[in-house]
Amino acid sequence: MDITYDMFIETEVPKDELIISRTDLKGIITYANETFAKISGYTPDELIGKPHSILRHPDMPKRVFTDLWETIKNGKIWRGYVKNLRKDKGYYWVYAEVSGVYKDGKLVEYKSMRSFVPKEKRIQMQKIYDEMRLEDKEKIREVSYISYDVYYKMVSKAKEENIEPTKWLENLIKNL
Repeated sequence: MDITYDMFIETEVPKDELIISRTDLKGIITYANETFAKISGYTPDELIGKPHSILRHPDMPKRVFTDLWETIKNGKIWRGYVKNLRKDKGYYWVYAEVSGVYKDGKLVEYKSMRSFVPKEKRIQMQKIYDEMRLEDKEKIREVSYISYDVYYKMVSKAKEENIEPTKWLENLIKNL
């Protein structure tokens, strides 16, 4: 079992580039530009045919996506900040504009254009989203530092039980 924690590695979207994608009406990616692929860590071929939710970072409150879907299904443009999960489990922030694409008056797909977010805004949004998840009783991110010996014991026990260390720790706490 390979244990890596890259979730704290941020990739910054360049100020002068746009991430562009399209999805079908169920959120399955039908188009991904090269910038999208590069920033997300996937190739365009790995993205096409996958649900856009493969990029959903666990820090994102569910209510943000509920609002997004309600907005675009009502024919409006959704605008907001999103923290996305990279293929390598790192992350990147974007300002997103998501809207419907219509042909002959009929909704046929969704398009999303995403761009750079300044550092101060990323920090502000992280705090807001942390508070939302806490209010909604969703998963809470906790970062702590433990000694090497404790970490090694935890990882060893998890390997013995053939589960991820986080799951092992959750099981231990549930049994307290």
